[in-house]
Amino acid sequence: MKKLFTLVALLASFLGAKAEWVEDYKVDYSTSKAFPFYVMGYVPEWVDGVMTDFGGNYEYAKTDNEDGKSSDVTVKTNDGTEYFKIEKDDKTAVWHQYFIADGISTELDGSYTVKAMVRASEACTINVNMGWGWDPGQQASANVSIGTEWQEVEWEYTGIGGTSCNLVAQPNTAATIEWKYLTVGHNQKATRPVTWQECLTSDGQPVIVETTVDKIANWMGNAETPWGDLKDVKFNDQEKNFLVCAWSKEKGVNLNEKDGWDPFPASIEADPTNPNNHVFVVHGKPATTEGDASAWDNQFWIQSPKAWKDGTKVKLHFRYKASQEVKTNTQIHKQNPSDYLIWHAVGDVTFTEEWQDFDKEFSFDSEMANGWSIAFNLNPEVKDAVDFYFDDLSWQVMKLDEGYFVAGSNPDAGIEYDLDNAIEFQNNNGVYTATVGEKNAYVSQIMISTVRGENAAFKGATLKPASVVVDKWVDYSEAGLAKLNLPGVGIWKITIREANGKMRIELVEGDLKEVKEIKPNPTEVIVKGQERDFKGAKEDGTPQDGEDGIGTGQAWDNQFFIVANRALTAGEKTVVKFKYKASKDAKATTQTHEAPGNYIHWAAIGDVNFTTEWQDFEYTYTIPNECNGEAVNNEAGELQFYKNAKSIAFNLAEIKDACDYEIKDIIWMLEDGTESLIDETGAKNFYVKEGAGTTPYIFGTDHETAIKNIDAAKKNVSAAKFNIAGQRVSNNYKGVVVESGRLYLIK
Repeated sequence: MKKLFTLVALLASFLGAKAEWVEDYKVDYSTSKAFPFYVMGYVPEWVDGVMTDFGGNYEYAKTDNEDGKSSDVTVKTNDGTEYFKIEKDDKTAVWHQYFIADGISTELDGSYTVKAMVRASEACTINVNMGWGWDPGQQASANVSIGTEWQEVEWEYTGIGGTSCNLVAQPNTAATIEWKYLTVGHNQKATRPVTWQECLTSDGQPVIVETTVDKIANWMGNAETPWGDLKDVKFNDQEKNFLVCAWSKEKGVNLNEKDGWDPFPASIEADPTNPNNHVFVVHGKPATTEGDASAWDNQFWIQSPKAWKDGTKVKLHFRYKASQEVKTNTQIHKQNPSDYLIWHAVGDVTFTEEWQDFDKEFSFDSEMANGWSIAFNLNPEVKDAVDFYFDDLSWQVMKLDEGYFVAGSNPDAGIEYDLDNAIEFQNNNGVYTATVGEKNAYVSQIMISTVRGENAAFKGATLKPASVVVDKWVDYSEAGLAKLNLPGVGIWKITIREANGKMRIELVEGDLKEVKEIKPNPTEVIVKGQERDFKGAKEDGTPQDGEDGIGTGQAWDNQFFIVANRALTAGEKTVVKFKYKASKDAKATTQTHEAPGNYIHWAAIGDVNFTTEWQDFEYTYTIPNECNGEAVNNEAGELQFYKNAKSIAFNLAEIKDACDYEIKDIIWMLEDGTESLIDETGAKNFYVKEGAGTTPYIFGTDHETAIKNIDAAKKNVSAAKFNIAGQRVSNNYKGVVVESGRLYLIK
């Protein structure tokens, strides 16, 4: 048996190696003259080189005289966009949000410390999210206390689930907040040295990069190797197109059946300034397509020889220039050039008439995963005919061990993952086996990956079985950061049958948890949702004015609640399953509540899209950090409590019309299958609310009795108020509050 933990490894695990501080990101706001990030409705201003947030007392609009308001003061972003600064009529609605950082390179499951030089006109606490996506569960939150003097403030995040993150400040205060700079970093223990291999070689075999890329003799990306027969390869010929490292699209060239123009292997020509050197060229034609689409009338692709998995770290290098100065933007495409995958890649690239070098090390995140190429949209700004020149194209990737590897941990015993020394599976005619754990070092959690040699890559290439059960063959699939909670602690044998995509987990030695057979609750809950007082919406989603004013209805006028038998704490992993349909197509949003109607957090199990046919729903629901039950001080210095989650709330008035919603066969259980969080029979775990101003009641009971039961159970809790960021506030708080699931404005 291969040893998971030698004595030295155990000592290192418990004593820890000396960690080194690594700075992952830094932004000095004084280097910008205007807001450098994507605008989320609020635009901080630049005052003497300081990014200044004026407390949400102003609105910012691209169009002057919007809704009858106007201002002579404009606020600019770095790209030159102008916003009109309009003083708000309502000075109590101060909640707003804006980026303070973007494009932070992070590691899956990483922990990060943020340091910012900041001050405020009055002491305040604001919420700051670190996000790697916009769906529920793709942000980590932190409360940041800011004083009235310049001070470097620190705060931390853990359990990051992406490889590229942003920071979004969400103040709910009228205070002016000033930012000078911000850094993000982490403590990193020593890891095994990493070597890199060049992928763009003329023989298709990766070359280990020991010197600079220009020393590689058979390097395909240097444009010195003629295409030969490859010049006739079609972009959609997947048997050969990856052999072409540079593709072009020129408007009006290579017409296809749909009156468009297909990519073709880029032209290789002599460098106009050095006839002894050859380069890839796009002879861009005038861009004439209407709207934003003209940006890709002319394009260029740096094609890699393979698709990259989530978490794969690569280095991209190229030289570039153009016949005139022009800014381009970049995207990730799939194997076929022009087969779009995601809008972001390596950022904007500004060409000049002189050669420049581009070098960037980055990781493929979940949105970029399985991408093959970097696409350059050559006409986002300049529509003229421009010649673009590229040379020395280089894709480098970490040299990693490939196969199947498993590492184990036991958080309760303080045993951490040692991914550098993950155990390799042994291959016996396509059946792979490995044993993880040993006496006195039992493991309760494992990660299985297809690569080894760098932690982020290991985590990004993990495998996830359809369910974690003992002595049963189950399907598995690729899934980034799949930590498998085992049904016990011990020594485990894992077997993978690659040919049919099956996996089996067996306990060799140790103790199993008692896993229950959890049956769905057969109660068929019907919520007769009432018509919402609703006047429609503008294009931005805000309510539409009408002759009778704006509708007073809210998305939570009709609701359904699944209520757990016990309070849940932040980080607990649960699974929610049910069947559902409605009398018409309708969307329901979900939230996390304590008692039904006692709001805690905006995120739960995501959106549920009802149709008139029965559907199956399943979601792995991790209890949000805001449900940690901790006591903290609010902005007024008063003690407040983050409540523990107990209910999933479905907001069933997202549509205007009355609608009957049906839900049945409900399961809410711990992910490891050891506990059902609701009864398997009866309706006491299901509450409904039908119509604005009504109180939730247990499905199947009469309203009067149900209301009394809820009021008795909630006692005074229903009087609790929360700001729009989900923080509990005192009774004398001024502004927008959430109470019993409804929004109120307290002046």
